[in-house]
Amino acid sequence: MGQGPVGGGSGTNPRSGRHESDEERADRQWSDLLQELRVAQTGVQILFGFLLAVVFQPRFADLPTVDRNIYVVTVMLGSATAATLIGPVSYHRLLTGRRMKPQTVTWASRITKLGLGLLFCTMCSTLLLILRVALHNVAALWLVGGMALWFLVCWFVFPLWAIARDNGHRPAGGEAPDPREPGPGDDPRA
Repeated sequence: MGQGPVGGGSGTNPRSGRHESDEERADRQWSDLLQELRVAQTGVQILFGFLLAVVFQPRFADLPTVDRNIYVVTVMLGSATAATLIGPVSYHRLLTGRRMKPQTVTWASRITKLGLGLLFCTMCSTLLLILRVALHNVAALWLVGGMALWFLVCWFVFPLWAIARDNGHRPAGGEAPDPREPGPGDDPRA
C-alpha cells in the first residue's frame, strides 16, 4: 500500500489514503453520490407534490396577488430543483458503457451542488409562502431569514469549517489523524 501507481493507474490516492484505480475511485464516488441524491430527491419530491396540490385548494383563489406570485416562483423553483437533482441519473444512464465514469462523477457532482442551491431557494420560498399565509405580518420575513441562515450554516458553513479546520492536519500518507491525539493548534489541556 502506498507504493505509487501499480498497473492500470492504480495507487494510493494522496487525498483519501485509499489504494484504488481511477475507475474504482469513480465507482465509489458515484455510489456515495447516489446515496446523497436519494435523500435530497425524496425531500424534493414530497415538497414538490405538496406545492402542486396547493393550487387545487379552495382557499387558493382568495390569496392576494403577491402570495400567488410567490407560489408561482416556488413551483418553478421546485420544478427546477427536481430536474436538477434527477439530472445526474439521466447523465449517468446516457453515458453508461462509454468509459467516462470519472467525468460522469465530476459533472454529476456539479449538477448536484447546483440542485442543492436550488433546493435552498425552494425551501426558503416555500417557507415564505406558508408563513405569509399563516401570520399575515412581517414576522414571516424574519422567520424565513432566520431559517435561511440556519440552512446556510448546516449545509455550507459547517462543511467549509470542517475543511478549513482539517487543512494541513492530515499526515503525508493521507490517513486521517488519530482523533485522540491533539493536532496542531489544539490545546492539550482541553
